[in-house]
Amino acid sequence: MSKLSALIRIIRPANCAMMGFAVVVGELIASSGAVFLQSALLGFMTSFLLTGSSMVVNDYYDREIDAINEPERPIPSGAVSPAEAIVYAVCLTSAGLATAYATSLECLIVALTSSALSALYNTRGKRTGLPGNFMVSACVATPFIYGGFSAGNGFEPLLWMFSLTAFISNTGREIVKGIVDVEGDRKKGINTVAVTLGSRRAAYLSAAFYLSAAIVGLIPVWFRSVSPLYIPLVAISDLGFTSSSISIIKRHSREDARSVKGKTLIWMLLGLSAFVAGAIGGGWR
Repeated sequence: MSKLSALIRIIRPANCAMMGFAVVVGELIASSGAVFLQSALLGFMTSFLLTGSSMVVNDYYDREIDAINEPERPIPSGAVSPAEAIVYAVCLTSAGLATAYATSLECLIVALTSSALSALYNTRGKRTGLPGNFMVSACVATPFIYGGFSAGNGFEPLLWMFSLTAFISNTGREIVKGIVDVEGDRKKGINTVAVTLGSRRAAYLSAAFYLSAAIVGLIPVWFRSVSPLYIPLVAISDLGFTSSSISIIKRHSREDARSVKGKTLIWMLLGLSAFVAGAIGGGWR
């Protein structure tokens, strides 16, 4: 693995891009479909860079656990040294906060809050299990709110409803990730739900969050606060979450959990697409 390839891989560019896209979606929702290119680009870059930094810091603190669970990752494989990871994270954070400052003071405050919460999770929260999962999910939900403030309308109710959906669905995914990493987490004292309650109970709890996210995602349809274009996309996403819920309950081995973890990222991306479709054209009468 080349150095450049390792530096790209360690930030999980797909995750970073999804978080950046979430900011643009937040802007779309807050502005009823109208987005300015400059604010959208700055918002995307802020979320992309800060997410990348969080991923690097996470891998830095998880390097001993990853040596057991994911030895091919950049740090345990030796492609990126721990010292290089720290320097890289500082550079990414600095660039992300700079783009937030270039947007507005409100956006800088939201970015700083999200960065602080991410740092708290990586240094202390990870070992707390479910509370730690909530910290991660709060960071995942924040880009929507950030996008709202970037568009000058951070308290749009629909924005917060979509943010809540993202929070709930990601919590389910974090619990599933705990099933995947249960061996290394147990050895290092990481008290995930899978470690403390077992993989079976963790599977049921993750399914409950997935199904709750599917239900919450339908609330805007009930109140007719989204475009009809929202319905088919959210229906596919909800069916995906339902299917993943059934799958993880039936089979919750490490391999099965890894498969569900990957699939639910697709359902979350479909949910993002639904949010965009729902924001364009507003509600219907």
